[in-house]
Amino acid sequence: MILHRPTRTSLATVLKLLLFSAALLVEGCSGSGAGSANGGAGNGDSDGGRSAGGVANNAGTAGQAGSLSSAGGASSGGSAGTSANGGQSGSASGSGGSAGLAGSGGSAVGGAGQAGSAGAGGASGGSGGSAGQAGSAGGGAYKPCPTDGSACKVLPLGDSITFGVNDEGNGGYRGPLFASVVAAGQKLTFTGSLSNGPTSVSGQTFPRKNEGHSGWGISEVTPYSGGNAGIATVVPMPAFNSGNGGIPNIILLHIGTNDASSFSAAQMTADLSGFLDKIISNAPNAYLVVAQIIPLGYGDNATIKTYNQSIPGLVQQRANAGKHIALVDMFTGFTPNTMLGSDNIHPNSAGYKFMADHWYSVIGPLLPQ
Repeated sequence: MILHRPTRTSLATVLKLLLFSAALLVEGCSGSGAGSANGGAGNGDSDGGRSAGGVANNAGTAGQAGSLSSAGGASSGGSAGTSANGGQSGSASGSGGSAGLAGSGGSAVGGAGQAGSAGAGGASGGSGGSAGQAGSAGGGAYKPCPTDGSACKVLPLGDSITFGVNDEGNGGYRGPLFASVVAAGQKLTFTGSLSNGPTSVSGQTFPRKNEGHSGWGISEVTPYSGGNAGIATVVPMPAFNSGNGGIPNIILLHIGTNDASSFSAAQMTADLSGFLDKIISNAPNAYLVVAQIIPLGYGDNATIKTYNQSIPGLVQQRANAGKHIALVDMFTGFTPNTMLGSDNIHPNSAGYKFMADHWYSVIGPLLPQ
């Protein structure tokens, strides 16, 4: 048997093969693997939701925008995440928040999300991440009142309770409501085709206009309306007539007391629903505040209670559709024994102050200085 000794040439060949294989392994590993997204959803709050866009590492996907708050506050748009260098064709995108529905004193604020930057390709083998898409804008802040320094136009709309019967020297709730506005250094004027009340409140000239029609119902002829088919007939004219102040910025609606003795709660609800739509279509930019009406001082108030229970649903339905509408509860906490006059229908000064405070709790944050 003859033994062959390995030559120096064959050893060099083996070394070259080993080095070539290692190079392949290194090259195949570079630039691989998609990154993860670190963005979380923002939570909405009563003053305006917040949502943070995710930051995508190695081109992961950005977090989603925050959700709307249940209280009717707004959610702002989330900003898109950026993608880090390297990684395989991941995209970084942030979705903008949708506009919040205005609730009591809430405002709709939605900002546009920012576009994410594209991820760079890996050293070799990895492809570049694509640029994130810009989030859509949710809309600007809803401000019903003027921002030019002029007074906010407020229309008191309703029946004799809006007119201020039993406390006409103070204009019903309008006097103490105006006093709260003056104390806060804010600007408000009342509009409407009727006029009554004091000449001055808190040292300032009192705006005496209103749209409170004694005995009138929502949109039916009542035993007390003199044949008039409700305050639905005054919208848009004369309530929005330019000579009566024009289209208001805010509308305070308290109506239904005169219907309760003649019509069912179901009929009242249907009439109110149609009236709300009529107001909104004629004054789409106004802030409509709808009251659950005060109780009477006699009977069990069964019809009024059932009617009041239906109002939040009517308001929420329109709020969900993006209308500027809010609810105020005038029934809960109103005590007929101490807040109604001797007729057991119209508030006394304490009852009207109760109403004024409730109106102001909703519109006060919106009034200009």
